[in-house]
Amino acid sequence: MPLSFEILGPIYGIETISTGQGIRDLAVLQKHFGRGKWRKVKGFATVRLADGRIAEAEIHWYEAHGIGRRWIKIKRYMD
Repeated sequence: MPLSFEILGPIYGIETISTGQGIRDLAVLQKHFGRGKWRKVKGFATVRLADGRIAEAEIHWYEAHGIGRRWIKIKRYMD
């Protein structure tokens, strides 16, 4: 599924929300992307939306070492 937004610049204020068995989607992540030390993470970034608007947003994603960031989504807009 392609992103409906583009991240502009660095992600800041990165914080781990959950790790390992605390992740509800762990089985799905492992099935789609493989086993790894998965964690759910949040941070803030400037994003360009599909309609061209630029906004500050809180984003959430899953990541694992050697696999990278997956399923990035905008959780809320800061403006």
